[in-house]
Amino acid sequence: MTEPSRRAIVTGLAAAAFAPSAPALSGEGRNPKPFGFEAVEARARELAAAPFDLREPALPPQLAKLDYDAWRDIRFKPDKAFLNAADSPYRLQLFHPGFLFKRPVTVNLVRRGVATPIPYQASLFDFGRTKIEKPLPVDLGFAGLRIHTNLNKPNLLDELIVFLGASYYRFLGRDQLYGLSARGLAIDVEGSAGAEEFPFFREFWVETPEARSDPLVLHALLDSPSLAGAYTFTVRPGEETSVSVRAALHPRRELATISLAPLTSMYFIGENDRQASDDYRPELHDSDGLLMAAGTGEWLWRPLDNPRARRISSFADSNPKGFGLLQRDRSFEDYQDLEASYHRRPSYFVEPEGAWGEGSVMLMELPTDNETADNVVAFWRPKAPARPGEPVRIAYRVRAMGRDDLHRNARVANTYVVGAAASGAARASEAGPALTRRFLVDFTGGDLAYWMPEPGGVEVVATASPGRIVATSLVPNPHIKGLRAAIDVRCEAAGDASELRVFLRSGGHALSETWTYTWVAA
Repeated sequence: MTEPSRRAIVTGLAAAAFAPSAPALSGEGRNPKPFGFEAVEARARELAAAPFDLREPALPPQLAKLDYDAWRDIRFKPDKAFLNAADSPYRLQLFHPGFLFKRPVTVNLVRRGVATPIPYQASLFDFGRTKIEKPLPVDLGFAGLRIHTNLNKPNLLDELIVFLGASYYRFLGRDQLYGLSARGLAIDVEGSAGAEEFPFFREFWVETPEARSDPLVLHALLDSPSLAGAYTFTVRPGEETSVSVRAALHPRRELATISLAPLTSMYFIGENDRQASDDYRPELHDSDGLLMAAGTGEWLWRPLDNPRARRISSFADSNPKGFGLLQRDRSFEDYQDLEASYHRRPSYFVEPEGAWGEGSVMLMELPTDNETADNVVAFWRPKAPARPGEPVRIAYRVRAMGRDDLHRNARVANTYVVGAAASGAARASEAGPALTRRFLVDFTGGDLAYWMPEPGGVEVVATASPGRIVATSLVPNPHIKGLRAAIDVRCEAAGDASELRVFLRSGGHALSETWTYTWVAA
Protein backbone atom coordinates (compact mmCIF):
# COMPACT_ATOMS: atom_id res chain seq x y z
CA MET A 1 0.00 0.00 0.00
CA THR A 2 1.41 3.38 -0.97
CA GLU A 3 1.85 6.35 1.32
CA PRO A 4 -1.08 8.39 -0.08
CA SER A 5 -3.46 5.44 0.33
CA ARG A 6 -2.76 5.23 4.05
CA ARG A 7 -3.94 8.78 4.51
CA ALA A 8 -6.88 8.25 2.16
CA ILE A 9 -8.17 5.24 4.06
CA VAL A 10 -7.90 6.91 7.48
CA THR A 11 -9.44 10.22 6.46
CA GLY A 12 -11.84 9.04 3.78
CA LEU A 13 -13.78 6.85 6.20
CA ALA A 14 -14.72 9.96 8.12
CA ALA A 15 -15.50 12.05 5.06
CA ALA A 16 -17.93 9.46 3.69
CA ALA A 17 -20.51 10.06 6.46
CA PHE A 18 -21.22 13.74 5.98
CA ALA A 19 -23.53 15.91 3.94
CA PRO A 20 -22.86 17.68 0.61
CA SER A 21 -21.17 21.04 0.46
CA ALA A 22 -22.96 24.30 1.16
CA PRO A 23 -23.44 26.85 -1.63
CA ALA A 24 -20.46 29.08 -2.32
CA LEU A 25 -20.20 32.49 -0.73
CA SER A 26 -19.52 35.52 -2.88
CA GLY A 27 -17.91 38.87 -2.37
CA GLU A 28 -20.79 40.40 -4.32
CA GLY A 29 -24.50 40.74 -3.59
CA ARG A 30 -25.14 39.48 -0.07
CA ASN A 31 -21.70 40.54 1.18
CA PRO A 32 -20.54 43.86 -0.32
CA LYS A 33 -17.31 43.89 1.69
CA PRO A 34 -14.13 42.30 0.29
CA PHE A 35 -14.26 38.58 0.92
CA GLY A 36 -12.24 37.33 3.90
CA PHE A 37 -12.26 35.50 7.21
CA GLU A 38 -15.26 37.46 8.54
CA ALA A 39 -17.44 36.23 5.67
CA VAL A 40 -16.51 32.61 6.39
CA GLU A 41 -17.20 33.04 10.09
CA ALA A 42 -20.63 34.51 9.31
CA ARG A 43 -21.42 31.33 7.37
CA ALA A 44 -20.06 29.15 10.22
CA ARG A 45 -22.25 30.98 12.73
CA GLU A 46 -25.24 30.44 10.46
CA LEU A 47 -24.48 26.72 10.12
CA ALA A 48 -24.03 26.23 13.85
CA ALA A 49 -27.44 27.78 14.53
CA ALA A 50 -29.13 25.08 12.44
CA PRO A 51 -29.24 21.29 12.97
CA PHE A 52 -26.53 19.32 11.22
CA ASP A 53 -27.69 17.70 7.98
CA LEU A 54 -27.27 13.94 8.45
CA ARG A 55 -28.22 12.99 4.89
CA GLU A 56 -25.81 10.77 3.03
CA PRO A 57 -23.83 12.43 0.21
CA ALA A 58 -25.29 11.85 -3.24
CA LEU A 59 -22.24 10.69 -5.22
CA PRO A 60 -22.93 8.94 -8.55
CA PRO A 61 -22.66 5.14 -8.03
CA GLN A 62 -20.00 4.79 -10.71
CA LEU A 63 -17.72 7.03 -8.62
CA ALA A 64 -18.68 5.62 -5.23
CA LYS A 65 -17.74 2.09 -6.29
CA LEU A 66 -14.24 3.01 -7.51
CA ASP A 67 -11.39 1.24 -5.73
CA TYR A 68 -8.23 3.09 -4.74
CA ASP A 69 -6.29 2.33 -7.92
CA ALA A 70 -9.15 3.40 -10.19
CA TRP A 71 -9.67 6.64 -8.27
CA ARG A 72 -5.96 7.41 -8.19
CA ASP A 73 -5.81 6.98 -11.96
CA ILE A 74 -8.03 10.07 -12.33
CA ARG A 75 -5.48 12.86 -12.40
CA PHE A 76 -5.83 16.60 -12.73
CA LYS A 77 -4.29 17.94 -15.93
CA PRO A 78 -1.33 20.15 -14.93
CA ASP A 79 -1.91 22.53 -17.85
CA LYS A 80 -5.37 23.28 -16.44
CA ALA A 81 -3.99 24.46 -13.09
CA PHE A 82 -5.54 27.58 -11.58
CA LEU A 83 -3.56 30.59 -10.26
CA ASN A 84 -1.49 30.09 -13.42
CA ALA A 85 -0.49 33.71 -13.98
CA ALA A 86 2.82 35.45 -14.51
CA ASP A 87 2.67 37.13 -11.09
CA SER A 88 1.70 33.96 -9.19
CA PRO A 89 4.27 31.49 -7.80
CA TYR A 90 1.48 28.95 -7.08
CA ARG A 91 -0.52 26.42 -9.08
CA LEU A 92 -3.85 25.06 -7.83
CA GLN A 93 -4.93 21.52 -8.73
CA LEU A 94 -8.07 19.65 -7.67
CA PHE A 95 -8.89 16.07 -6.67
CA HIS A 96 -11.75 14.18 -8.29
CA PRO A 97 -14.51 12.73 -6.06
CA GLY A 98 -14.68 8.95 -5.75
CA PHE A 99 -13.47 5.95 -3.75
CA LEU A 100 -13.66 6.96 -0.06
CA PHE A 101 -14.00 10.66 -0.91
CA LYS A 102 -17.75 10.77 -1.39
CA ARG A 103 -18.56 14.22 -0.04
CA PRO A 104 -18.15 16.94 -2.69
CA VAL A 105 -16.14 20.00 -1.69
CA THR A 106 -16.69 23.45 -3.20
CA VAL A 107 -13.54 25.37 -4.17
CA ASN A 108 -13.57 29.11 -4.90
CA LEU A 109 -11.02 31.57 -6.20
CA VAL A 110 -10.81 35.01 -4.59
CA ARG A 111 -9.41 37.86 -6.63
CA ARG A 112 -9.39 41.43 -5.34
CA GLY A 113 -11.98 40.61 -2.72
CA VAL A 114 -14.44 38.80 -5.00
CA ALA A 115 -15.05 35.05 -4.59
CA THR A 116 -15.98 32.92 -7.60
CA PRO A 117 -16.69 29.15 -7.48
CA ILE A 118 -14.71 26.82 -9.73
CA PRO A 119 -17.28 24.77 -11.65
CA TYR A 120 -16.73 21.05 -12.06
CA GLN A 121 -15.64 20.05 -15.56
CA ALA A 122 -14.65 16.54 -16.57
CA SER A 123 -12.21 18.12 -19.04
CA LEU A 124 -10.03 19.21 -16.09
CA PHE A 125 -9.07 15.56 -15.51
CA ASP A 126 -7.28 12.76 -17.30
CA PHE A 127 -9.25 9.62 -16.40
CA GLY A 128 -6.48 7.27 -17.51
CA ARG A 129 -7.68 3.65 -17.48
CA THR A 130 -10.72 4.49 -15.35
CA LYS A 131 -13.91 4.24 -17.40
CA ILE A 132 -16.86 6.49 -16.58
CA GLU A 133 -19.84 5.29 -18.61
CA LYS A 134 -22.42 8.00 -17.87
CA PRO A 135 -22.01 11.80 -17.97
CA LEU A 136 -21.24 13.28 -14.56
CA PRO A 137 -23.36 16.11 -13.07
CA VAL A 138 -22.12 19.65 -13.56
CA ASP A 139 -22.46 20.40 -9.82
CA LEU A 140 -20.33 17.43 -8.78
CA GLY A 141 -17.70 19.43 -6.90
CA PHE A 142 -14.26 18.16 -5.94
CA ALA A 143 -12.67 15.93 -3.30
CA GLY A 144 -9.97 18.37 -2.22
CA LEU A 145 -7.14 20.52 -3.48
CA ARG A 146 -3.38 20.82 -3.61
CA ILE A 147 -0.97 23.64 -4.34
CA HIS A 148 2.36 23.46 -6.17
CA THR A 149 5.17 26.01 -6.09
CA ASN A 150 8.94 26.31 -6.68
CA LEU A 151 9.78 24.74 -3.35
CA ASN A 152 13.07 22.94 -4.04
CA LYS A 153 14.28 24.51 -7.29
CA PRO A 154 13.41 27.79 -9.02
CA ASN A 155 12.57 25.99 -12.27
CA LEU A 156 10.60 23.06 -10.83
CA LEU A 157 7.07 22.93 -9.42
CA ASP A 158 6.75 20.72 -6.33
CA GLU A 159 3.75 19.95 -4.18
CA LEU A 160 3.56 22.37 -1.25
CA ILE A 161 0.32 21.60 0.59
CA VAL A 162 -2.68 19.30 0.15
CA PHE A 163 -6.16 19.31 1.73
CA LEU A 164 -7.88 15.95 1.26
CA GLY A 165 -10.29 14.07 3.51
CA ALA A 166 -12.13 15.42 6.58
CA SER A 167 -10.01 18.33 7.93
CA TYR A 168 -6.62 16.75 7.20
CA TYR A 169 -3.84 18.67 5.51
CA ARG A 170 -0.15 18.04 4.89
CA PHE A 171 2.59 20.39 3.78
CA LEU A 172 6.31 20.25 3.07
CA GLY A 173 9.46 22.23 3.59
CA ARG A 174 12.49 22.01 1.33
CA ASP A 175 13.86 18.50 0.68
CA GLN A 176 11.08 16.84 2.69
CA LEU A 177 8.75 13.94 1.89
CA TYR A 178 5.22 13.46 3.19
CA GLY A 179 4.85 11.73 6.53
CA LEU A 180 2.62 12.96 9.35
CA SER A 181 -0.54 15.06 8.89
CA ALA A 182 -2.08 18.09 10.55
CA ARG A 183 -5.82 18.47 11.07
CA GLY A 184 -8.10 21.43 11.45
CA LEU A 185 -9.94 19.90 14.41
CA ALA A 186 -10.71 16.62 16.16
CA ILE A 187 -13.53 15.65 18.53
CA ASP A 188 -13.74 12.67 20.92
CA VAL A 189 -10.35 11.35 19.81
CA GLU A 190 -9.93 9.25 22.94
CA GLY A 191 -13.52 7.99 23.06
CA SER A 192 -14.59 4.42 22.50
CA ALA A 193 -13.95 2.71 19.16
CA GLY A 194 -15.96 4.38 16.41
CA ALA A 195 -16.99 7.30 18.63
CA GLU A 196 -14.54 9.84 17.21
CA GLU A 197 -16.15 12.65 15.28
CA PHE A 198 -14.34 13.87 12.18
CA PRO A 199 -15.09 17.52 11.37
CA PHE A 200 -14.61 18.22 7.68
CA PHE A 201 -13.85 21.15 5.39
CA ARG A 202 -16.84 21.54 3.11
CA GLU A 203 -15.70 24.65 1.23
CA PHE A 204 -12.44 26.46 0.40
CA TRP A 205 -11.59 29.94 -0.85
CA VAL A 206 -8.12 30.38 -2.34
CA GLU A 207 -6.86 33.94 -2.66
CA THR A 208 -5.04 34.96 -5.82
CA PRO A 209 -1.64 36.44 -4.88
CA GLU A 210 -1.07 40.00 -6.03
CA ALA A 211 2.74 39.61 -6.12
CA ARG A 212 5.19 36.72 -6.29
CA SER A 213 6.40 37.47 -2.78
CA ASP A 214 2.92 37.11 -1.26
CA PRO A 215 2.17 34.10 0.96
CA LEU A 216 -0.54 31.66 -0.04
CA VAL A 217 -3.82 32.40 1.77
CA LEU A 218 -6.73 29.95 1.94
CA HIS A 219 -10.00 30.18 3.86
CA ALA A 220 -12.06 27.13 4.79
CA LEU A 221 -15.51 26.38 6.20
CA LEU A 222 -15.55 23.50 8.67
CA ASP A 223 -18.65 21.54 9.65
CA SER A 224 -19.59 18.57 11.84
CA PRO A 225 -22.51 17.36 13.96
CA SER A 226 -21.08 19.18 17.00
CA LEU A 227 -19.92 22.52 15.58
CA ALA A 228 -19.10 24.70 12.59
CA GLY A 229 -15.98 26.79 12.13
CA ALA A 230 -14.10 29.29 10.01
CA TYR A 231 -10.40 28.93 9.20
CA THR A 232 -7.71 30.94 7.46
CA PHE A 233 -4.44 29.28 6.50
CA THR A 234 -1.48 31.49 5.57
CA VAL A 235 1.24 29.36 3.98
CA ARG A 236 4.83 30.58 3.69
CA PRO A 237 6.97 28.12 1.71
CA GLY A 238 10.67 27.74 2.38
CA GLU A 239 13.31 25.58 4.00
CA GLU A 240 10.88 25.30 6.93
CA THR A 241 7.46 25.94 5.45
CA SER A 242 5.07 27.44 7.99
CA VAL A 243 1.28 27.52 8.10
CA SER A 244 -0.34 30.18 10.27
CA VAL A 245 -3.83 29.13 11.34
CA ARG A 246 -6.65 31.38 12.53
CA ALA A 247 -9.92 29.72 13.56
CA ALA A 248 -13.28 30.60 15.07
CA LEU A 249 -15.37 27.61 16.21
CA HIS A 250 -19.11 27.81 16.92
CA PRO A 251 -20.38 24.79 18.91
CA ARG A 252 -23.82 23.26 18.38
CA ARG A 253 -23.57 21.51 21.76
CA GLU A 254 -21.34 21.57 24.83
CA LEU A 255 -18.00 19.94 24.07
CA ALA A 256 -15.61 18.76 26.77
CA THR A 257 -13.44 16.76 24.38
CA ILE A 258 -12.52 19.28 21.71
CA SER A 259 -9.01 18.72 20.33
CA LEU A 260 -7.23 21.79 18.95
CA ALA A 261 -4.28 21.84 16.52
CA PRO A 262 -4.23 18.02 16.21
CA LEU A 263 -1.34 16.17 14.59
CA THR A 264 -1.54 12.56 13.35
CA SER A 265 1.43 10.29 12.71
CA MET A 266 2.75 6.71 12.59
CA TYR A 267 5.13 4.87 14.91
CA PHE A 268 5.75 1.16 14.40
CA ILE A 269 9.34 0.27 15.35
CA GLY A 270 12.12 2.30 17.01
CA GLU A 271 15.21 1.79 19.14
CA ASN A 272 13.12 1.81 22.33
CA ASP A 273 10.44 -0.55 20.95
CA ARG A 274 11.66 -3.34 18.71
CA GLN A 275 8.52 -5.48 19.02
CA ALA A 276 8.83 -9.01 17.62
CA SER A 277 9.64 -7.86 14.11
CA ASP A 278 11.91 -9.68 11.67
CA ASP A 279 11.97 -6.65 9.32
CA TYR A 280 15.47 -5.85 8.11
CA ARG A 281 14.86 -2.14 8.72
CA PRO A 282 15.94 -1.03 12.21
CA GLU A 283 13.23 1.63 12.58
CA LEU A 284 9.89 2.42 10.95
CA HIS A 285 8.16 5.66 11.91
CA ASP A 286 7.05 9.07 10.61
CA SER A 287 7.69 10.58 14.05
CA ASP A 288 9.66 9.30 17.03
CA GLY A 289 8.68 11.65 19.83
CA LEU A 290 6.47 14.37 21.28
CA LEU A 291 8.26 17.62 22.15
CA MET A 292 6.50 20.12 24.41
CA ALA A 293 7.51 23.62 25.43
CA ALA A 294 5.66 24.23 28.69
CA GLY A 295 4.48 27.62 29.80
CA THR A 296 6.98 27.39 32.70
CA GLY A 297 9.90 27.26 30.25
CA GLU A 298 10.55 23.52 30.69
CA TRP A 299 11.02 21.40 27.57
CA LEU A 300 9.66 17.83 27.67
CA TRP A 301 10.53 14.95 25.36
CA ARG A 302 8.33 11.85 25.26
CA PRO A 303 9.61 9.05 22.97
CA LEU A 304 6.78 7.45 21.05
CA ASP A 305 5.84 3.85 21.61
CA ASN A 306 3.87 1.08 19.91
CA PRO A 307 1.93 -0.03 22.98
CA ARG A 308 0.17 -3.33 23.55
CA ALA A 309 -3.06 -1.44 24.29
CA ARG A 310 -4.26 2.11 23.72
CA ARG A 311 -2.30 4.58 25.82
CA ILE A 312 -3.32 8.17 26.58
CA SER A 313 -0.85 10.60 28.19
CA SER A 314 -1.77 14.04 29.48
CA PHE A 315 0.63 16.93 30.16
CA ALA A 316 -1.23 19.65 32.06
CA ASP A 317 -0.06 23.21 31.40
CA SER A 318 -1.04 26.85 31.28
CA ASN A 319 -0.33 28.94 28.20
CA PRO A 320 1.99 26.44 26.49
CA LYS A 321 4.68 27.75 24.19
CA GLY A 322 4.47 24.86 21.76
CA PHE A 323 4.21 21.16 21.07
CA GLY A 324 4.81 18.87 18.14
CA LEU A 325 5.54 15.43 16.77
CA LEU A 326 9.18 15.27 15.72
CA GLN A 327 11.31 13.00 13.58
CA ARG A 328 14.68 13.23 15.33
CA ASP A 329 16.40 10.26 13.71
CA ARG A 330 17.73 11.89 10.54
CA SER A 331 20.23 9.34 9.21
CA PHE A 332 19.47 6.87 6.43
CA GLU A 333 21.23 4.24 8.55
CA ASP A 334 18.46 4.57 11.15
CA TYR A 335 15.96 3.12 8.67
CA GLN A 336 17.79 1.49 5.72
CA ASP A 337 14.74 2.18 3.53
CA LEU A 338 15.59 3.23 -0.02
CA GLU A 339 11.95 3.76 -1.01
CA ALA A 340 10.16 5.31 1.96
CA SER A 341 13.08 7.56 3.01
CA TYR A 342 11.80 7.97 6.55
CA HIS A 343 14.80 10.16 7.40
CA ARG A 344 13.30 12.90 5.18
CA ARG A 345 9.89 13.02 6.85
CA PRO A 346 9.11 16.44 8.36
CA SER A 347 8.54 17.31 12.01
CA TYR A 348 5.48 19.48 12.74
CA PHE A 349 5.71 21.91 15.65
CA VAL A 350 2.73 23.98 16.80
CA GLU A 351 3.45 27.45 18.24
CA PRO A 352 0.48 29.23 19.89
CA GLU A 353 -0.24 32.85 19.14
CA GLY A 354 -1.64 34.54 22.22
CA ALA A 355 -2.56 32.93 25.54
CA TRP A 356 -4.26 29.54 25.33
CA GLY A 357 -5.06 29.39 29.03
CA GLU A 358 -5.26 26.18 31.04
CA GLY A 359 -5.42 22.76 29.48
CA SER A 360 -3.28 19.79 28.50
CA VAL A 361 -1.16 18.56 25.65
CA MET A 362 -2.57 15.12 24.98
CA LEU A 363 -0.84 12.16 23.35
CA MET A 364 -2.72 9.05 22.23
CA GLU A 365 -0.79 5.98 21.04
CA LEU A 366 -2.54 2.96 19.51
CA PRO A 367 -1.10 -0.50 18.90
CA THR A 368 -0.32 -1.40 15.29
CA ASP A 369 1.18 -4.42 13.56
CA ASN A 370 2.29 -2.59 10.39
CA GLU A 371 3.67 0.68 9.08
CA THR A 372 0.59 1.69 7.06
CA ALA A 373 -1.63 2.82 9.94
CA ASP A 374 -1.60 6.23 11.62
CA ASN A 375 -1.58 5.28 15.30
CA VAL A 376 -0.38 8.46 17.05
CA VAL A 377 -2.36 11.65 17.75
CA ALA A 378 -1.19 14.76 19.63
CA PHE A 379 -3.35 17.81 20.36
CA TRP A 380 -4.22 20.60 22.83
CA ARG A 381 -7.23 20.03 25.09
CA PRO A 382 -8.56 23.20 26.77
CA LYS A 383 -9.60 22.77 30.39
CA ALA A 384 -12.84 24.70 29.89
CA PRO A 385 -15.53 23.04 27.74
CA ALA A 386 -16.77 24.70 24.56
CA ARG A 387 -20.39 25.87 24.78
CA PRO A 388 -22.99 27.05 22.25
CA GLY A 389 -23.03 30.81 21.91
CA GLU A 390 -19.41 31.09 23.11
CA PRO A 391 -17.11 30.95 20.06
CA VAL A 392 -13.72 29.32 20.54
CA ARG A 393 -11.05 31.47 18.93
CA ILE A 394 -7.55 30.18 18.43
CA ALA A 395 -4.45 31.12 16.44
CA TYR A 396 -1.17 29.28 16.00
CA ARG A 397 1.63 28.51 13.58
CA VAL A 398 2.71 25.04 12.44
CA ARG A 399 6.26 24.60 11.14
CA ALA A 400 7.48 21.77 8.92
CA MET A 401 11.00 21.24 10.22
CA GLY A 402 13.94 19.10 9.18
CA ARG A 403 16.13 20.26 12.07
CA ASP A 404 15.75 20.14 15.83
CA ASP A 405 17.18 23.32 17.34
CA LEU A 406 14.16 24.69 19.15
CA HIS A 407 15.94 25.25 22.47
CA ARG A 408 19.50 25.74 23.73
CA ASN A 409 19.74 22.85 26.17
CA ALA A 410 20.78 19.30 25.41
CA ARG A 411 18.27 17.09 23.61
CA VAL A 412 17.44 13.40 23.87
CA ALA A 413 19.06 11.52 21.00
CA ASN A 414 18.25 7.89 21.88
CA THR A 415 16.19 5.86 24.32
CA TYR A 416 16.94 2.20 25.02
CA VAL A 417 15.04 -0.18 27.29
CA VAL A 418 17.40 -2.85 28.65
CA GLY A 419 16.20 -6.16 30.09
CA ALA A 420 16.81 -6.31 33.83
CA ALA A 421 18.75 -9.57 33.68
CA ALA A 422 21.06 -8.22 30.99
CA SER A 423 21.68 -5.00 32.90
CA GLY A 424 22.10 -6.49 36.35
CA ALA A 425 19.41 -4.15 37.65
CA ALA A 426 17.36 -6.98 39.13
CA ARG A 427 20.22 -8.08 41.37
CA ALA A 428 20.95 -4.53 42.44
CA SER A 429 17.36 -3.94 43.49
CA GLU A 430 16.59 -7.40 44.87
CA ALA A 431 13.45 -7.49 42.74
CA GLY A 432 12.26 -9.88 40.07
CA PRO A 433 13.40 -9.12 36.49
CA ALA A 434 9.88 -8.21 35.40
CA LEU A 435 9.59 -5.49 38.06
CA THR A 436 12.91 -3.81 37.34
CA ARG A 437 14.22 -2.20 34.16
CA ARG A 438 17.22 -0.20 33.09
CA PHE A 439 16.75 2.73 30.74
CA LEU A 440 19.60 4.25 28.74
CA VAL A 441 19.02 7.82 27.63
CA ASP A 442 21.49 9.59 25.34
CA PHE A 443 21.65 13.38 25.65
CA THR A 444 23.41 15.49 23.03
CA GLY A 445 23.92 19.16 22.21
CA GLY A 446 23.70 22.14 24.49
CA ASP A 447 26.76 22.43 26.74
CA LEU A 448 27.39 18.69 27.11
CA ALA A 449 30.58 18.65 25.03
CA TYR A 450 32.11 20.81 27.77
CA TRP A 451 31.19 18.22 30.43
CA MET A 452 32.31 15.10 28.57
CA PRO A 453 35.83 15.03 30.13
CA GLU A 454 34.37 15.41 33.65
CA PRO A 455 30.82 13.99 33.74
CA GLY A 456 31.04 13.86 37.54
CA GLY A 457 30.04 17.53 37.55
CA VAL A 458 26.66 16.63 36.06
CA GLU A 459 23.78 15.24 38.13
CA VAL A 460 21.15 12.83 36.81
CA VAL A 461 17.82 13.99 38.24
CA ALA A 462 15.38 11.07 38.00
CA THR A 463 11.94 10.35 39.46
CA ALA A 464 9.44 7.49 39.10
CA SER A 465 5.77 7.51 40.13
CA PRO A 466 4.78 4.91 41.12
CA GLY A 467 8.02 3.05 41.75
CA ARG A 468 11.45 4.19 42.80
CA ILE A 469 14.81 4.93 41.25
CA VAL A 470 17.29 2.22 42.31
CA ALA A 471 20.46 3.66 40.78
CA THR A 472 21.71 6.13 38.17
CA SER A 473 25.01 6.59 36.36
CA LEU A 474 26.42 8.86 33.68
CA VAL A 475 29.20 8.24 31.12
CA PRO A 476 30.50 10.16 28.11
CA ASN A 477 29.20 9.13 24.69
CA PRO A 478 31.70 10.47 22.16
CA HIS A 479 29.66 9.15 19.21
CA ILE A 480 27.01 11.79 19.82
CA LYS A 481 29.26 14.32 21.60
CA GLY A 482 27.16 13.98 24.71
CA LEU A 483 26.40 11.88 27.77
CA ARG A 484 24.59 8.59 28.34
CA ALA A 485 22.49 8.26 31.48
CA ALA A 486 21.56 4.85 32.90
CA ILE A 487 18.53 4.70 35.18
CA ASP A 488 17.42 1.57 37.07
CA VAL A 489 13.74 1.63 38.05
CA ARG A 490 11.81 -0.71 40.31
CA CYS A 491 8.04 -1.14 40.70
CA GLU A 492 6.42 -3.03 43.54
CA ALA A 493 3.68 -4.82 41.61
CA ALA A 494 3.05 -6.17 38.16
CA GLY A 495 0.82 -3.84 36.16
CA ASP A 496 2.14 -0.66 37.76
CA ALA A 497 2.39 2.09 35.15
CA SER A 498 5.33 4.23 36.21
CA GLU A 499 5.79 7.74 34.88
CA LEU A 500 9.53 8.37 34.60
CA ARG A 501 11.22 11.77 34.37
CA VAL A 502 14.93 12.37 33.83
CA PHE A 503 17.01 15.46 33.11
CA LEU A 504 20.62 16.57 33.58
CA ARG A 505 21.57 19.34 35.98
CA SER A 506 24.69 21.16 37.11
CA GLY A 507 24.97 23.86 39.76
CA GLY A 508 21.22 24.08 40.09
CA HIS A 509 20.71 24.74 36.36
CA ALA A 510 19.08 22.32 33.91
CA LEU A 511 21.46 21.23 31.15
CA SER A 512 18.91 19.23 29.16
CA GLU A 513 15.28 18.90 28.29
CA THR A 514 13.27 16.49 30.45
CA TRP A 515 12.94 12.93 29.20
CA THR A 516 9.60 11.42 30.20
CA TYR A 517 8.46 7.85 29.63
CA THR A 518 5.70 5.46 30.70
CA TRP A 519 6.87 1.99 31.75
CA VAL A 520 4.38 -0.73 32.64
CA ALA A 521 5.84 -3.43 34.88
CA ALA A 522 4.63 -6.81 33.63
